[in-house]
Amino acid sequence: MPAATPPTTTASHRRRLDWSGYLFLLPNAAGFLTFTLLPVLAAFLLSFTRWDAVESWRGIHFVGLDNYVDILGFTRDANGVTPRDVYFWRYMYNTVFLMLGIPIGMALSFFCALLMNQNLRGITFYRVIYFLPTVCSTVAVAVVWRWIYDADWGLLNQGLQLLGVDNPPRWLQDPSWAKPALILMGLWMGVGGYNCVLYLAGLQNIPQELYEAAELDGANWWHRVRSITWPMLAPTTFFILVMSLISGFQGHFVAIHILTAGGPAGATTNLLYYIYQSAFNHQKMGYACALAMVLFALIFACTMVQWRLGKRSTEVSL
Repeated sequence: MPAATPPTTTASHRRRLDWSGYLFLLPNAAGFLTFTLLPVLAAFLLSFTRWDAVESWRGIHFVGLDNYVDILGFTRDANGVTPRDVYFWRYMYNTVFLMLGIPIGMALSFFCALLMNQNLRGITFYRVIYFLPTVCSTVAVAVVWRWIYDADWGLLNQGLQLLGVDNPPRWLQDPSWAKPALILMGLWMGVGGYNCVLYLAGLQNIPQELYEAAELDGANWWHRVRSITWPMLAPTTFFILVMSLISGFQGHFVAIHILTAGGPAGATTNLLYYIYQSAFNHQKMGYACALAMVLFALIFACTMVQWRLGKRSTEVSL
């Protein structure tokens, strides 16, 4: 019996298939255009204006690059060279300081994934327990941690006093301790979260034959982790690092707003919270949009540098 001839695809049929694909993409494209692309373009245009956000559109005044000069510019006076916007550089420092928790969180997530990759009874239950803080409401978690950090009745200081610490830190009132307090809360929420899940998925994709061969050669646990596990997880680590740094520039907003509102004395205000304050507290919408564009440029440049360096190191390790 002769084989059946496959039906030919006509030009009109191909066009119908193309339009069907476009219709499936339409909801996502419309959402991206309405809620992402157009607001970004509007913010970019407003960054060249001065607008107090309470006037009508007629109150928008074009100022060119003045906002960017005020953010990034410096002035020379009797005291030397000083930045025009001292707060921007101070809050940039706060942003970078809060990102110090990224390598700590990645290391803890990696070792947490190693523990949860064991073939133990009830390991699924432990994986769920470690992941729970990630899916909890950030506002609710921040309220709980505000009580934990309470200087007089908080759980943390009560525990420190039981251990013999007479004058425990005033976590949210002391500028020296406020940023470490935010980092500690972020670690508690994120160690068993998405980074740990990614590492766990990467661990389960490593061929077991590599470990068996290394064990036959006399390699102990640390040698296997250093020579097999870590190099094989290089692409996962690269992805986590890129996404973590992007989140670091954009993160901590809810925790800052609930715990400290940017205080004490601006010690926990990062660039994202500075944009919020400029736009909605000080009604400087044009200046806030310029700050947002500067933050976007920082994230983009940092991501490009990571991509060039991290991709090369990943290829070398593999």
